[in-house]
Amino acid sequence: MSAPSANALDRVQSGLAALNPKSIAARDGMPAFEIEAEQVREACRLLRDACGFETNTFVTAIDHFPAEPRFELFWQFLSVQHNDRVRLSARVTGAHPHVASIGDLYPGTQYSERECYDMFGVVFDGHTSHAGGLKRLLMPEGYDHFPLRKDFPHQGIEPDKLYNAWFQRRFERHEREHADV
Repeated sequence: MSAPSANALDRVQSGLAALNPKSIAARDGMPAFEIEAEQVREACRLLRDACGFETNTFVTAIDHFPAEPRFELFWQFLSVQHNDRVRLSARVTGAHPHVASIGDLYPGTQYSERECYDMFGVVFDGHTSHAGGLKRLLMPEGYDHFPLRKDFPHQGIEPDKLYNAWFQRRFERHEREHADV
């Protein structure tokens, strides 16, 4: 990655000025800003429309358990036109790990949002890749655990117990759906 241009930092600082982001010194030299979780959609819209960052390259999280706020979320953006990158971060609590989806602003993020939900349990409100909303990507539907959380058992979960519970929920859902037939 090339060094960030001075005008990238200026573009982002002026574009996000109304949100008063906190500038973070990233070890990789990439401009990075921390915002409030409630500002995510607006910040991403401004990055796209006012700053020229037309591509989101990833969405991910870090679990800081047992500290609160528990989850730190990251969004990284690319401006192809200016050959610049920028990273946003926001923190959400473990008790209510919700943040707004940006899938409609950056359609490519829908996959990353699903992965982040699947591995950490962070809910992206307004996610629209499926009619029913946010769905698991790697783990089976009905799986009640989030493998990248720090409180996930290091030895995993006993497969028989896991799949018996999953099968029972699936059976109960099938029974409910076909009870009136």
